[in-house]
Amino acid sequence: MKILLVRFSSIGDIVLTTPVIRCLKQQIPNSEIHYLTKSAYSSMLIANPYIDYVHEMKDNDLTTCIKKLKVLNLDHIVDLHHNLRTKRLKFSLGKPSTSFYKANLEKWFMVNMKIDKLPKKHIVDRYLETVEDLNVVNDKMGLDYFIPEAEKVNINSIDEDLQDYTAIVLGAKFQTKRFPIDKMSNVIRMLKGDVVLVGGNEDKADGEFLEHSRKRVFNCCGSYTINQSADIIRQSKAVISNDTGMMHIAAAFEKHLITLWGNTIPDFGMYPYFPENSLSQYKIIENHDLKCRPCSKIGFDKCPKKHFKCMVDLDETAIAALLNK
Repeated sequence: MKILLVRFSSIGDIVLTTPVIRCLKQQIPNSEIHYLTKSAYSSMLIANPYIDYVHEMKDNDLTTCIKKLKVLNLDHIVDLHHNLRTKRLKFSLGKPSTSFYKANLEKWFMVNMKIDKLPKKHIVDRYLETVEDLNVVNDKMGLDYFIPEAEKVNINSIDEDLQDYTAIVLGAKFQTKRFPIDKMSNVIRMLKGDVVLVGGNEDKADGEFLEHSRKRVFNCCGSYTINQSADIIRQSKAVISNDTGMMHIAAAFEKHLITLWGNTIPDFGMYPYFPENSLSQYKIIENHDLKCRPCSKIGFDKCPKKHFKCMVDLDETAIAALLNK
């Protein structure tokens, strides 16, 4: 049975689809698993042993993708993105399909009316509902992330004495999901042991600022690929992260994880997802006392209320204490 999974972006959303990939491959005999994503994210999937073929959409060119996929004579499409683009894809391929329900109306009620009609399930469990008709069930084994051998990082290439470090993820697409840099500097000064900063090119300047918080802080922002950054997280003793894609990669490696939440809320269903019997722990740090939160299901470049209390009021001492235990 040839099955195509579709999720175009982004880092966290793709990682959250990995239980669906694994369960399909392991529970459907002789299944052939195909995955369609944007070319920017294909490197995250190429080492996944449960995927037979990764298909890239380059430059948002869906027409070329449709032409290539038509010749495969697929049996079923699992649409985990569910937007206008995937509707066109499914119509053009003309194959049986199931689609993820995004609960956008329920999110609108929560953001705009503060009426909670949100599904009381993690998004992974909701993703898996799309394959129930194929008699696939959740194996409760958590998330997967596989790093190609060529992209594994020798930690001592960062510093020859680096060990037992905390990885801090700086990035988030929107400013209202980022812990303020001065508060993060305070956390770093209170942390015990080495610290490695993880992020993209856009986080490099913040990393340079934080590197001067104290000794034994190493700025890796913008110097490593997604897979290499994931491997730095894999080798850490613990992780501090905003609500962002690398948080889910840390969960895939079952890291001791501290998550910092700004304008978004865990109740949207995208909090860390661990295996059922995992010995690792995660802690959600959020401000429960704000009537304006959540102000968006995604984020803003600045706080609409101009106070940013969802992040500003988080206690740096408490964050550091959780990791120093």
